[in-house]
Amino acid sequence: MRRDRIQLGIVGLLVLSVLWAPAPSQAQQVEDIRREIQESQLRLEEIRAERQRLQEEMRALRSRVESVSGQLQNIERQISASRSVLAEIDFQVDAMTQQTEATTGDLLRTRERLRERQAVLNVRLREIYKRGPLLTVRVLLGADSFVDLLNRYRYLQMMASYDRSLMSGIEELEMALQAQNQDLQASLTELRRLREQQLGEVAELRQVETEHQQTLTQFRSQERQAMSRMDQLEADEGRLSGMVDDLERRRLEAERRREAEGRADEIPSATLTAVDRGVLDWPVEGNLVYRFGPERRPNGTVLRWNGIGIRAATGTPVHAVRDGTVVLAGPFEGYGPTVILSHGNGFYTLYLYLEEVGVVEGRTIRGGQVVGTVGGGGTPEGPHLEFQIRAPGDTGMPVAVDPLEWLREREE
Repeated sequence: MRRDRIQLGIVGLLVLSVLWAPAPSQAQQVEDIRREIQESQLRLEEIRAERQRLQEEMRALRSRVESVSGQLQNIERQISASRSVLAEIDFQVDAMTQQTEATTGDLLRTRERLRERQAVLNVRLREIYKRGPLLTVRVLLGADSFVDLLNRYRYLQMMASYDRSLMSGIEELEMALQAQNQDLQASLTELRRLREQQLGEVAELRQVETEHQQTLTQFRSQERQAMSRMDQLEADEGRLSGMVDDLERRRLEAERRREAEGRADEIPSATLTAVDRGVLDWPVEGNLVYRFGPERRPNGTVLRWNGIGIRAATGTPVHAVRDGTVVLAGPFEGYGPTVILSHGNGFYTLYLYLEEVGVVEGRTIRGGQVVGTVGGGGTPEGPHLEFQIRAPGDTGMPVAVDPLEWLREREE
């Protein structure tokens, strides 16, 4: 009977040692997140320095009372820098949220293990109390033989060692719990700071955008005195075509550099080709405001559209029609907030007259992803999206093509 009790006690020790086995640590995951946050903070410092330089340039422009056009260009660069700042802060908020969730998970697991250990300790204390302070002496004196005495002594040693390890384990768990709680509080404090910073950056961005809109209104007012609607559209389209040509030249130069350096395998494959004609999803649903090509107005004026106008309510999400790289995301004179995606091999899609831009330059996005929202409320056509497709022409440079030939057919 006594031997059975000893064996039962040893089995109990083995079971409790299994319960005490530590859970898999997430230290490596937290360390990776912290490294990414540090890299994002370095990028954030560089972007803020560039924005500060632009703001100083803006003050210099105002002091010299130069043209509104120069101010517009500066404000557009400020908006682009502010959006990059917001993107880095958003990244840090996401990373810090992941770190907080990981720390919270460790904290909950440690608390559960601590509760298990304390429950075992409470059982042991109750048993010791019931047996009384002379239990050890009674156990030893009750031995029937010298061998039985040695077995009882070893058993008591094991129980004493187990009790010490139980107390030590509880102390270690309590210390780990305090450390994890401190880490969690620090993460939550940093997360609150980042969110406050995020709100401040959004407010600053809104202020710069408002200033841009006011300056743009002034600039357009001056232009309307000197040109008709037709002339204005031609000028806007000329600037836009020049921008796309410049983007294509830079893309070709980058590919030539990769080939010269033996890195041709790094050239991304095209995500839009001639086989996609007639199968692309519409960037936004709505009736057509105008079609591609020339349009004769009642007063005899002929306007030429290089894209299609799709009527939609202000704020309606606009989706990318294919995977691509964001090569422009911000204000563009004449079209307001604009997004241009490069799809490789001279193919581009353009999303004009937006209200808000939802992507960042340099990022790769997926087809169907929201690139912004419908704007155009200040145009004679009212709220709408102008969608353009540029494909390689005879000279190899991108030219405007009819988007309706590329979009899937639908009922009007």
